Amino acid sequence: MSKYEPLTHFLSAKRTEEVPMTFDEIETVVGFRLPEKASGIRAWWSNNPSNNVMTKAWLAAGYVTERVDMASRRLVFRRAKPQPPSPNNPGQSGRSLGFLDRIRDRLGGTVTIPDGVDICAPTGEVWDVDR
Repeated sequence: MSKYEPLTHFLSAKRTEEVPMTFDEIETVVGFRLPEKASGIRAWWSNNPSNNVMTKAWLAAGYVTERVDMASRRLVFRRAKPQPPSPNNPGQSGRSLGFLDRIRDRLGGTVTIPDGVDICAPTGEVWDVDR
């Protein structure tokens, strides 16, 4: 049993798509203060299941974190969308995930690219590996 299991139960009982919470409210639900990293390191709130024990709590409830505001100490838990059937999803086909699919699974939701930004556009920098 995880010490964050009360958060799993709390979120599992919710029927809304989004559950906005402050860090203080989360501390009330779990019954103790969150680690310092929760207030100082944005990545602590990532949805990577190998990130920390608490991550598993909200993922087990079917939620992911969004709109984490470190300064205001608040975030939104959003109900995770079911994964569409995929030939690379071992649960659907018995095959293992490919390398790129595993990277997407691990990093999904950790980076946000604003609308209008072309990540393939040249930066103006020239990298010469032969120098």
